[in-house]
Amino acid sequence: MLPVYLMRYKEPKEFDFIRGEILVLNKPLDWTSFDLVQKVRNMLCRMMRIKKLKVGHAGTLDPKATGVMVLCSGKSTKKIDEIQADEKEYIARLKVGATTPSFDLETEEDGQFRTSHITRELIEKVLPLFVGSIEQIPPVYSAVKVDGKRAYQFARKGKEIELKSKMLVIKEIELLRFEMPEIELRIVCSKGTYIRALARDIGKALDSGAYLIGLKRTRVGEYSIDQSLELAELADMLSAYFRKNNITTI
Repeated sequence: MLPVYLMRYKEPKEFDFIRGEILVLNKPLDWTSFDLVQKVRNMLCRMMRIKKLKVGHAGTLDPKATGVMVLCSGKSTKKIDEIQADEKEYIARLKVGATTPSFDLETEEDGQFRTSHITRELIEKVLPLFVGSIEQIPPVYSAVKVDGKRAYQFARKGKEIELKSKMLVIKEIELLRFEMPEIELRIVCSKGTYIRALARDIGKALDSGAYLIGLKRTRVGEYSIDQSLELAELADMLSAYFRKNNITTI
């Protein structure tokens, strides 16, 4: 079975979204992961004139993040756990010298810190401290479950909760750009890594503060951003495919 993105290079003879297909899409900014899944499911059901279709994603992206989301349909949803377990690559932009409660742009800044001591050399000295197996405490503004509810449900009501740390692996961190108060990093990491929490911890290690102001996921396992389709592009490609094969759509 060819992932749908390969239509760019070699058109498959047929699609069978019920039997199962893999779609690699570029999630837009401010969409939830569920937003993208729902729009793709609705589009496919409309084109195929069916009422229901199983569609799921292999790894959540925060609304303020963009980039690679792998969606599976039909029986290919059985592959979600396998795909989700693959390593991920991100390009992250951090603002140094300030913090927010959510560790990203979802909430307003709640603290400012000195940055006069921060140099490229200091950052390049600190980053290797986060490479390898590390413990990370998830953000309180996250979907981690606490007493049967999502942590963000408590956080948005101003309730304090304590989250347990978990082990994860950071394979690579590379400093791409240093233009204070912003830095840009390339990060390769394991499943379950919160880049927002990594930004928080890097800020602390710099004896300052930091939060995430931009995040793009550029790879999930073998699937890269170069292979990703925009939703409109996918719609155009599938409409053309159905017309070419005399499949009626509405």
